[in-house]
Amino acid sequence: MSIVANGPAVSSVSARLERLPSSRWHIKVRTLIGTVTFFEAFDQLLTASALPVLTEQWKLSTGQGTMIVTSGSVGMLLGALVAGWLGDRIGRVNTVALGVAVTALASLAVAFSPGFALFTLFRFVQGLGIGGVVPVAATYINEIARADHRGRFVLLYELIFPAGLATATLVASWVVPSFGWRVMFVIGALPVLLVVVLRRQVPESPRWLLSRGRITEAEQVIARIEKDVAKSTGAPLPEPGPATAVETSRGGLRDLFTGRYLRRTAVVSALWFVAYYVNHGIATWLPSLYTKEFGLDLRTALNYALLSNVTGLIGCLLVALVIDRVGRRVSLTVGLGGAAVALFSLAVSGASSGGQVAAWASVTTLFVFATNVSLYLYTPELYPTRSRARGASFGGVWNRLGVILGPIVVGAIISSGAGLTMVFTQLGCVAAVGAVIALFAVETKGKTLEELNS
Repeated sequence: MSIVANGPAVSSVSARLERLPSSRWHIKVRTLIGTVTFFEAFDQLLTASALPVLTEQWKLSTGQGTMIVTSGSVGMLLGALVAGWLGDRIGRVNTVALGVAVTALASLAVAFSPGFALFTLFRFVQGLGIGGVVPVAATYINEIARADHRGRFVLLYELIFPAGLATATLVASWVVPSFGWRVMFVIGALPVLLVVVLRRQVPESPRWLLSRGRITEAEQVIARIEKDVAKSTGAPLPEPGPATAVETSRGGLRDLFTGRYLRRTAVVSALWFVAYYVNHGIATWLPSLYTKEFGLDLRTALNYALLSNVTGLIGCLLVALVIDRVGRRVSLTVGLGGAAVALFSLAVSGASSGGQVAAWASVTTLFVFATNVSLYLYTPELYPTRSRARGASFGGVWNRLGVILGPIVVGAIISSGAGLTMVFTQLGCVAAVGAVIALFAVETKGKTLEELNS
């Protein structure tokens, strides 16, 4: 470790960011990045909504269905790895714009896929874009937020993601039965129109510019932000506070595995894996379970899936309102612990009807979605600016491993005939282990990013 060059400039710019009051500028930037994130979430769940129709139309086996579901997740895993490096090398905004373009164009290609093989290939490519955008976008939002309300600021932005999931399910419940699955993927291509707007309207992170030694650009960007904030608030800006602590990092992947960061990386990686293993282990198969196991029609099955996404959105809102008060550790522990209780309750009750599964699955998603969005806030807080996108994206890798393995294990249990009780028991056990791991999370509330990494 060594002191980052130009320490006084780092202290000055970060202090100037920390003193900015909430303004229309913050709303504009958060809305533009949020719109991108909304469509990334929308695109993420499209396969789950289309799977019941694809299974019948292309006569897919359970293995092929699993491959279609996991192809996008494998792409997201690789996309997260690449985007973490890009985000720290070419900037947060450039990386997000590139990922959006890949996601949208691949969605259009999926829409015109003639069969299983090309659908799976293009869905993999689409996953590259989705996996790259989400963690880097979260990193950017973290870097423009004030420490004293960073939790609420970031999580209110992150509400866009579960809103995108819920909207995808809502739109699918109408579009898929009426117009077919291909129209859903055409809709998923719309964010390509946002790429130019994003590049013109969203400035690069001043913290990132400084970390790359681009001091003049960082000063120019923070000056423009200050001008916009002062204009929108109609009042002089408060004086900057004392110079903030200076980060000590050369940057690079090794930051994630040395010194105090090793523990942080181990804990947060496990939490990412558990949260998304549980989330996608249940969510990916729900529409198919409703139709195959309980004989529900497609529209009812998608409406039940929508209920789970709506309660997940409520969970995200609740955690956004309390996380700056109760802290990250409590929020993560309660989130995974609550999900474990709900899943064990569903297993004990026998999962005997579609309505019963829908009710307990909705309670599960309330807790697990709250955990997921908290991780998008928490992970970038743990790492220095020069490695922050890598850190957030490395969490995204474990996220994707959970997304891949959760549906595979659930699919294997279903295929073996072990029954739904076993499905929900094993998911509950994984969530319970995650709740214990969360007790070892480093608390970050109320501290600047520089204080956490100095």
